[in-house]
Amino acid sequence: MSAQFESDVRTISLEMPAMFDGMKLAAVAAVLYIIVRSLNLKSPPAAPDITCQDTPLNRYLLKSCPVLTKEYIPPLLWGKSGHLQTALYGKMGRVKSPSPRGIRMYLPMQDGATATFDLFESQGVHNTGDDITMVICPGIGNHSEKHYIRTFVDYSQKQGYRCAVLNHLGALPNIELTSPRMFTYGCTWEFSAMVSYIKCTLPQTQLIVVGFSLGGNIACKFLGEHPTNQERVLCCVSVCQGYSALRAQKTFLQWDQCRRLYNFLMADNMKKIILSHRGSLFGMSSSKMESADLGHLYTATSLMQIDDNIMRKFHGHNSLKEYYEKESCVHYIHNINVPLLLVNSSDDPLVHQSLLTIPRTLAKKNPNVMFALTLHGGHLGFFEGAVLFPQPLSWMDKVIVSYGNAICHMFKKETRCPFTIMLGSISRTPTHSMIL
Repeated sequence: MSAQFESDVRTISLEMPAMFDGMKLAAVAAVLYIIVRSLNLKSPPAAPDITCQDTPLNRYLLKSCPVLTKEYIPPLLWGKSGHLQTALYGKMGRVKSPSPRGIRMYLPMQDGATATFDLFESQGVHNTGDDITMVICPGIGNHSEKHYIRTFVDYSQKQGYRCAVLNHLGALPNIELTSPRMFTYGCTWEFSAMVSYIKCTLPQTQLIVVGFSLGGNIACKFLGEHPTNQERVLCCVSVCQGYSALRAQKTFLQWDQCRRLYNFLMADNMKKIILSHRGSLFGMSSSKMESADLGHLYTATSLMQIDDNIMRKFHGHNSLKEYYEKESCVHYIHNINVPLLLVNSSDDPLVHQSLLTIPRTLAKKNPNVMFALTLHGGHLGFFEGAVLFPQPLSWMDKVIVSYGNAICHMFKKETRCPFTIMLGSISRTPTHSMIL
């Protein structure tokens, strides 16, 4: 009996290490599976999905901008994760960011506010020989000192562009507000003042309008608000905007793609900006804020709560719905007649896929609009690289400058009748779509 027992124990003891080895292998396999899934490593690099009408203009642009038709290759180990692309942009901005030197300009507004923007002269002559200024509107709470803006400005300067970068009202930590108002989702007043100043002081210059994220909404809304806003504008490029705040607010309450967490983090950042100007926003006699609004601000956990209790009141909107409706470019963007490039990423955790029907439909209907949707890139990431380390210059920077260069050369050739030959005629009657 004891011999049999000893034999069974010996058998079990021999099987235990094998079982533990099997558990280790299973654990390692599970971890690798999670890493592969979370980093999206199996997703292959791909060229952007282009939606546009088959017009001479769009054929010329696709031929002149090979970056739009070639594969966008993000860093192999992490660049296919929209979350990591977004996080790296949010924390670091860009790798080895340059420090271009500009002049800060101050513009008094009618309501007592003071708009500021930074003006950076070109570092050479543009290859067309023309004087061209990029007027740039940054993302939410951003300004000219952000790394991704500095990188883009430095690259544009070296390509012969002058750059004017709006500093969102209240975004610069060392600039005090001079009225009880700060930037909002779609207020175009400061951007309009900057553009008007550039047009007035530089009568020889042509403009390229560039907007990032929230800045894309402001730029497109500005151009669509009145036809005169498009005078001397060669084209517009918008990157990673959401087009409709009313439709976006529902998606920001969802946990899909951790969107609710991003909502909380952005709300926390907005709180810090607002509270840094608490004296101006809540203490001035002309302020529309009440003491209860400050209490609501402290307890807010989402952008919608801040928008409802604080932001909408700057312009006297009666409800959150009215604020989002009137400040979204979706109601103005169809009025833009100059060439318009809209860029988004499929793995952007902030912009829900349902919102992308707006630019896609617009590009199918309007001959001057092109919509480029990348498979990877996150929110304003678009880092490029081989395996681990990203390059200093992003795919986004290259696309904007390449598109701008193509438009500038086209304008040079068609000086006597810009755009009309290429577009055939800027009508609202669609021809057929060209989806690449």
